Amino acid sequence: MLMPAQQKFRKQSRGRMRGLATRMNTVAFGEFGLKVLECGWITSRQIEAVRVALSRFMKRKGKVWIRIFPDKPVTQRPAETRMGTGKGNPEFWVSVVKPGQVCFEVGGLTDTEALRCIQLAGAKLPVKSTAVKRRTGL
Repeated sequence: MLMPAQQKFRKQSRGRMRGLATRMNTVAFGEFGLKVLECGWITSRQIEAVRVALSRFMKRKGKVWIRIFPDKPVTQRPAETRMGTGKGNPEFWVSVVKPGQVCFEVGGLTDTEALRCIQLAGAKLPVKSTAVKRRTGL
């Protein structure tokens, strides 16, 4: 699973998810992309599930680009612990996504195969998503 090799601080605040994506909102590498329609957290396990599903469906035909990386630690307290003992330990890693962000891209497939592939990937994510095609020309 994906996780950073090192980070400056062990624990992070939860933060707020507001606004639209101003970066990574166009298809840059492949022909088709998976665009997220709502904000949320995507865990490293979910990213890995999407990667496995895409690579199995494509059967070594095309190429997959993963454009998100889980760099935010999420902490959890142990079960049945009383209040006031401080923050828990980092348990897993997430990537924060905003509406309009392209998270995964595929290339080297026919249009119908690529759309089916993107729909399969979207079913693995906890947020609503849609397939988008690369704009050609200027």
